[in-house]
Amino acid sequence: MSLEVFVLGTSGMQPLPNRFLTSAAVRREGEIFLFDCGEGTQVSLKMLNLHWKRISRIFISHMHADHVTGLPGLLMLSSQVDRTEPLYIYGPAKLKEYIDANRKLLDMYINYEIRFVQTEPGVVYENKDLTVEAVPLLHTKPCFGYVLTEKDRPGEFSVENAKALNIPMGPMWGRLQKGETVTLENGTSITPNQVLGNPRRGVRFSFITDTMYLSSIANHVKNSDLLVCEGMFDNSLTQDAFEKKHMTSSQAAMIARDAGVKKLALIHYSPRYADKELKVLKEEASEIFENTILTKDRMVFEINNSD
Repeated sequence: MSLEVFVLGTSGMQPLPNRFLTSAAVRREGEIFLFDCGEGTQVSLKMLNLHWKRISRIFISHMHADHVTGLPGLLMLSSQVDRTEPLYIYGPAKLKEYIDANRKLLDMYINYEIRFVQTEPGVVYENKDLTVEAVPLLHTKPCFGYVLTEKDRPGEFSVENAKALNIPMGPMWGRLQKGETVTLENGTSITPNQVLGNPRRGVRFSFITDTMYLSSIANHVKNSDLLVCEGMFDNSLTQDAFEKKHMTSSQAAMIARDAGVKKLALIHYSPRYADKELKVLKEEASEIFENTILTKDRMVFEINNSD
């Protein structure tokens, strides 16, 4: 299975003409998960032709304006597309208060159910195919990163082995592929491992923003196929990053290196950097973790299973 990751906004603190505030989306089999919702999120969604109705869950890191100011408009817009499914929103406790206040003060017309889930460390969402884990971060307000992990899939079904074991084509093949043991007419039991290859690893996407450097983050994002991580400052501003509880791009690279991720995508840049000046963030991070890229608004990544 593959995931598509859409970078909707890359700026921290304030939007710029060519940088909306921080937000990213993950699409899997048509369903969209949204991570943070800064100002300008709707515009990038429209430019990428991503349908609001497909957003089933929104995961908010923390209650700073540059991560939530896009929510009210998005919630109102969803009422215009005949949404019938509930919208799940995950985040710190004050997020519900923020949503409720906006609905009341703006007299929002909402014709679908909003279900708020207060984020706590650990798995906050799970279905048969994947989990989303909340990672505790250290910022000036309660803050969480998120890790989306596909569950391993059964190994590839061997038709050759099935025929050699005289398993009749049909329902038994399907049951074996689901991990069930079957019994042939002669009483012989066939286990899935007799016809399935090794389990196939699911892909992993991590979203970490607005935190000071913590070595523990690497344990949570370990082996991510794509780590989208804030790299707000260059090394000359390490003290500023510490005081504001943010990270330098080099510190993001340390996490990527220690976690053994495949690719680091920097995000949430300080507005003090013009576009041409952002290269210093990449240069400094690449000295520690080579496969580092600077994200740009509306950049798209596809994460595929290696098998």
